[in-house]
Amino acid sequence: MHPLTVSAAFLAISSAFLLYGLSYDTRQLEARIATQEREADRARADIAVLKAERAHLARPDRISPLARKQGLEPLTDRQIADFAAEADIQTGAIAR
Repeated sequence: MHPLTVSAAFLAISSAFLLYGLSYDTRQLEARIATQEREADRARADIAVLKAERAHLARPDRISPLARKQGLEPLTDRQIADFAAEADIQTGAIAR
């Protein structure tokens, strides 16, 4: 056989193996990306469920009776004013 024919055949076979390897690696990467996308979608769905649960649990009409059973009452204006005055005293903001 002619050396040029042998080298061309060797080059064709080696490039076929190289392309097969690249194709295999590409398929692996695509599978990994698909898995990560599924996990991200699942995480987004879980986040949406958790936000809905938090919104349900934080409803004032649900919390108010529970708080009253424990003896808690809504804040009054006096309590807010007392807190503000106390904070001023602690920081030294009141003129002496």
